[in-house]
Amino acid sequence: MQQTVNFSKVSQKKVSRKRHSKLDKNYYGYFFIAPFFIVFLIFGLYPILYTLYLSFTSYDGFADPQIIGSVNYMRVFKDPQFYEALKNTLIMWVMGVIPQFIFAFALSAIFSYNRIKAKGALRALYYLPRLVTAVSISALFNQFLSYPSGLLNQFLLKTGLIHDSINFLSNPIFAQGSVGFIHWWMYYGNTMIMVMAGMTAISPSLYEAARIDGANSWNIFWKITMPLLRPITLYVFLTSMIGGLQSFDVQQILTGGSGAPQGKLLTVVMYLYNTAFQYNNYGYSAAISYYLFFFIVIISLVVFIGRFRGGKSKS
Repeated sequence: MQQTVNFSKVSQKKVSRKRHSKLDKNYYGYFFIAPFFIVFLIFGLYPILYTLYLSFTSYDGFADPQIIGSVNYMRVFKDPQFYEALKNTLIMWVMGVIPQFIFAFALSAIFSYNRIKAKGALRALYYLPRLVTAVSISALFNQFLSYPSGLLNQFLLKTGLIHDSINFLSNPIFAQGSVGFIHWWMYYGNTMIMVMAGMTAISPSLYEAARIDGANSWNIFWKITMPLLRPITLYVFLTSMIGGLQSFDVQQILTGGSGAPQGKLLTVVMYLYNTAFQYNNYGYSAAISYYLFFFIVIISLVVFIGRFRGGKSKS
């Protein structure tokens, strides 16, 4: 009887040890995900919250921050230079995003619905600019368009098309168009890959049924392909808008941070950067950053609500 009791105690101890070991192993996963959360809290969440705090203060980077309430936000609301920088940012984004979408959709349709030799190599070639850093591309175009000895000026002088060097970046329209061209060249390959992924996910049976009903390629593209690509189009549009409104590096390299010519290359992030690190007004700079954040949120909500209402009315 005593041996039976001892045996049951031993078995209970073994079971409890196994359960304890299983519980310990269940906690191993937290050690693997802990580095991400630690890095995010230090370099992500803390700067966001600290910037929000600074936006309600007067802080020059030296003395202690002084709480001033919503003064910085009221100043941004009435700041004409902020709205000028926002207008410049939107113009340069539109100049880049329109050809970006046109080329991306055209190339996606060509690659998805046609048999092309070396299709993989061509797709990789079109995507290649996305792998190059924006700073490197900006420096390349800066050398290409620089005055008076840029590559473009040298080519035009040698071919006899011009007799004197031209300062291309002194023309506001040409300068903004150059930034739009750089953004298009950098990101249309990425948009193409995303759109191609959406096109290949569409069932071929839909196209076959449409052709049987007599639809041509144009009708198939606009009546089947484009409606089914709305989710991926919305995603690409929003990510492009967010990136375009935060553009900084290209304009910074081309103008040295001045936003020339005539301030037409001055973006919101450049204005924010200059306010903080040239004029040492960190509180006002933080308020500008949150104004930009709220503007992006509002535009995103408008796009989402418009898409939801449009889809609901059609259904």
